[in-house]
Amino acid sequence: MKFTKMHGCGNDYIYFDCTKEPLENPAELAVRLSDRHFGVGGDGIILIKPSQKADFYMEMYNADGSQGKMCGNGIRCVAKLAYDTGLTNKTHLTVDTLSGVKTLELTVENGKVTWVTVDMGRPSLVPEEIPLLAEKQALRYPICADGKTYEMTAVSVGNPHAVIRVEDVESFPVEQAGAPIEVHPMFPEKVNVEFVQVIDRSQVSMRVWERGSGETWACGTGACATAVACYKNGWTDAEVTVHLWGGDLKIRYDADADKVFMTGPAETVFTGELE
Repeated sequence: MKFTKMHGCGNDYIYFDCTKEPLENPAELAVRLSDRHFGVGGDGIILIKPSQKADFYMEMYNADGSQGKMCGNGIRCVAKLAYDTGLTNKTHLTVDTLSGVKTLELTVENGKVTWVTVDMGRPSLVPEEIPLLAEKQALRYPICADGKTYEMTAVSVGNPHAVIRVEDVESFPVEQAGAPIEVHPMFPEKVNVEFVQVIDRSQVSMRVWERGSGETWACGTGACATAVACYKNGWTDAEVTVHLWGGDLKIRYDADADKVFMTGPAETVFTGELE
């Protein structure tokens, strides 16, 4: 089985073209291949499959074998792989996910996709839609972890996120706080945790603890959740650049349409074949 290693801002996955033949035991394979010492190395695996209601279907598995609903960095790479390998010649794509159908606009240079803009749909702060166990909806909720109490804004962008503002994101103990928040009883399906430092009205720095993968170099849905949370809290404008360990993502929240748009790079690292 051939694979392609790709990344979006350092958020790296192992991709399989399953448009013609299926992949057996993907959850088990995700655990084995994601190992950075004994496998290919990555934050998980992503399968590109046929779809009856979109151009393609994206199926993703985290490094621990759990299935994810949506990955913002991953879906940009799906678009690049599909276009660059000739699965499609469209620059306007639809990709179905467990979080619904997403629309993508591809920027092509010299026959290869370089940037992708994704309509990530409607973000939600409604507890039942996140899901979050809370008596009533609020902009910020207290949450305890590692003996400390943090204020978080809970947002769903197809998957659950807890956005926490910090003073200095570089020195913040992400694993120490992120690991217990990921499995906090308030989040019945676990949660991705974003730690955010606001630089100015148009820039923030973010580190992320992803459910099922630990700290990663980037998280597209997390960047979207962060932009929405920052705007709703009055910390930034509706359009922000999110600085991540692996690079920058440009996020725009259209408050009138109640939609969030993400623009970022997609890169191929190498191709290979499994024995």
